[in-house]
Amino acid sequence: MKNKQVKFTDLGLMDYKEAWDYQEKLFAQVVDIKLANRNNNTAESTPNYLLFCQHPHVFTLGKSGSIDHLLVNDEELSRKEATFYKINRGGDITYHGPGQLVAYPIFDLDNFFTDIHRYVRFLEESVIRTCADYGITAGRIQGLTGVWLTDGMPRKICAIGVKSSRWVTMHGLAMNVNTDLSYFGNIIPCGIDDKAVTSLQQELGREIPLREAGEKLKQHLGDLFEIEWI
Repeated sequence: MKNKQVKFTDLGLMDYKEAWDYQEKLFAQVVDIKLANRNNNTAESTPNYLLFCQHPHVFTLGKSGSIDHLLVNDEELSRKEATFYKINRGGDITYHGPGQLVAYPIFDLDNFFTDIHRYVRFLEESVIRTCADYGITAGRIQGLTGVWLTDGMPRKICAIGVKSSRWVTMHGLAMNVNTDLSYFGNIIPCGIDDKAVTSLQQELGREIPLREAGEKLKQHLGDLFEIEWI
């Protein structure tokens, strides 16, 4: 039986490695239940989790990325009070920092649908709908993941990078709300050097309460995945 209950937790401002380790712990718990069900011919339901957080300044490089897309050395990273991690999600390099809304779904897609492309489209759609709540028209660019504004110079407002194993997901999306966009100047974001980045604050000319944006994003994720929050 499909379990569409999702336990939501707002972790606040959390070190990237600490949040990553917590994701890995939840991810492993879900996978272990699935393996036990298969090996023991049982049918224990698997839990789903959604984590929201912000991170201190950090650059992360996905499995398909190039270290050449990080444009600063260790000394410069230290001066900028930033860290760097190679991680196990898809995608290239991106930046996380204060004022950015990061969402990590640890979902067993057997509880929803077993289609990773549809899963990524739903993550994108939740951000597109959140932007629309603020009067911003956002969308997709053919062949690229994430959410973009395409009126004039294409600019990215949300990066997406996920990992999935045995249909269990981790990592997720990072939406620029009040992000310090100058940090993106230290990388070639997602390996794409001919497009810009933006934020809700940049587009609207005012700071957006992060909790307010998070509530809107959570609502849209709930609608799309037909979630029962716990």
